[in-house]
Amino acid sequence: MTHDPTHDPTHDLTRDLTHETSHERAHARAHDLLPVTRVPRTGLPPRAVVVGDPARAAAVAALLAGAEEVSYHREYRVFSGLWKGLPVTVASHGVGAPGAILLFQELAEAGVRTFLRLGTAGAMKPGLADGDLVIAEAAVRDDGVTHQLLPPEYPAVSAPETVFALQRAARAADAPHHRGIVWTRAAFQPGLLPLTSYDRAGLAAIEMELSALLVTASLRGLVAGGVLVLDGANADELVDENAPLSTGHYDPHREVVAQGVERGALVSLEALRLLAEEEEGTET
Repeated sequence: MTHDPTHDPTHDLTRDLTHETSHERAHARAHDLLPVTRVPRTGLPPRAVVVGDPARAAAVAALLAGAEEVSYHREYRVFSGLWKGLPVTVASHGVGAPGAILLFQELAEAGVRTFLRLGTAGAMKPGLADGDLVIAEAAVRDDGVTHQLLPPEYPAVSAPETVFALQRAARAADAPHHRGIVWTRAAFQPGLLPLTSYDRAGLAAIEMELSALLVTASLRGLVAGGVLVLDGANADELVDENAPLSTGHYDPHREVVAQGVERGALVSLEALRLLAEEEEGTET
């Protein structure tokens, strides 16, 4: 073998060490992210608004001061920013409880302790208009996933302080709102729901993810609640095509719903501030 007098073996060592260091850094960065959502393990604000649609997460985050996109992987889009000086997380969880519960669990691992879900829902009883808000007191656990975590008899209940904070915020915003129990159902089919035993139970609305959040909160000692924007009717007997406020033609993309979502976003963020204010007052 011919020896090259110009070759410096230390260059090879330096190159190998540099490559190894870059690999280790990449591995360390990957280790700092949670596996499903790719959310950082630390550094998120402890109070969050969670929504289904990644685009809605961006719209809510646009209301924050200094909003930054933290991560975006699959349906899980996460922002952080300030609402009236309060650090807030905004995140999307996609459609359906099985996927949503993964976000709730990983945000909890990342340090989020208070959750408010902002979503849309179908009306389940007369007297509820499109664009109105429904503040959830509890949810029927027909979500398709939490029965694998807890017996079905275990209730999915909002933390009382979230109900009161959302109600206060809705009143301050002059937002039409109602309180009640909602039905979280895995097979969401507008206009095709068998009401069966629920037809006289007074359920306010139907949606797809809230009970998963409430059960996750119970299991982990978190604070959670939800506010839903009505985007149509899901009980056949509510359909009245001649009524001016009819929710019979299901269309969640109308202006009345968009305005309700805007109000719901402001109410959710303000409710987080009220909860933080109350928590600080309790601590002092």
